[in-house]
Amino acid sequence: MSVGVRPQVVRDLPLVAVAVVWGSSFLVVKRVAEPETVVAVLALRFGVVLPVLGVVAWRRLRGLSLAQWGGGAVLGVVLGAVFLLETYGAVHTSATNAGLVISLTMVFTPLAEAVLRRSAPSGAFLAAAGLSVLGVALLTGDGGLRAPSAGDLLVLGAAVARTVNVLATARLRAVRGVDALALTWVQLAFATLVFVSAAPFAGPSPLSVAASFDAARWGLLLYLSLLCTLFAFFVQLWAVRATSPSRVSLLLGTEPLWAALCGVLLAGDRPGPLALLGAVAVLAGTEWGRRRAPRWPAGS
Repeated sequence: MSVGVRPQVVRDLPLVAVAVVWGSSFLVVKRVAEPETVVAVLALRFGVVLPVLGVVAWRRLRGLSLAQWGGGAVLGVVLGAVFLLETYGAVHTSATNAGLVISLTMVFTPLAEAVLRRSAPSGAFLAAAGLSVLGVALLTGDGGLRAPSAGDLLVLGAAVARTVNVLATARLRAVRGVDALALTWVQLAFATLVFVSAAPFAGPSPLSVAASFDAARWGLLLYLSLLCTLFAFFVQLWAVRATSPSRVSLLLGTEPLWAALCGVLLAGDRPGPLALLGAVAVLAGTEWGRRRAPRWPAGS
């Protein structure tokens, strides 16, 4: 049956699956990585994906110009910073907090874009952004009883870095019109180079960490590599052609909901009443903000 005649729910299921695995990734990271092995785990996670993706992208990679390789390299370094902040943050805070704080990217990005364009966002969007930030304050401060943890702040930094990555991808002239598959491989390759270069200064080597893994940890690492990275990428490529960008955004935007569910149901996170109110405010604010975010023509 062709994509055009499949029921909408069938087309939506892969995107929902991506949102679920992304939401669960914070809990998986906590179980596969420790503070001293974060960089090594990231090198292994991306190292598993690169050869598989490289086989598929080989012909397209050969068509890239030097400028396009350079643009992809810049984005790869930014992507490496995103994963370093996000993963270090995830191992130092709860899975629930990590999944909800990172969702602030959905309001940070339109705000940053509005600043760059010198265009004021709507009052409704600003209200949604304010609700999200208030929610994070309640969530990470346990209802205002303590300061946010170092892990919470690192994940907040990752949300800012994600915003930089999104804006750079959209505005960097060298990568405009570049094949998505080839560009993704270049980004992942240079992010991996960041992790491999940092590994000697940040704990045990990737090879020694790989040798120390038992079957359970290898299973979790492959989950991060094959499902949270490779599967998610290919589903997004397919979804862009099979459905509308707004629907893709809507379904992938449920990631923080799944992160919160995994944290509560599987990790045993037990936020207090005010922190729980903060979690609800983050979910409501980011979803409201995503729906009210200004829309600009692509590439403008």
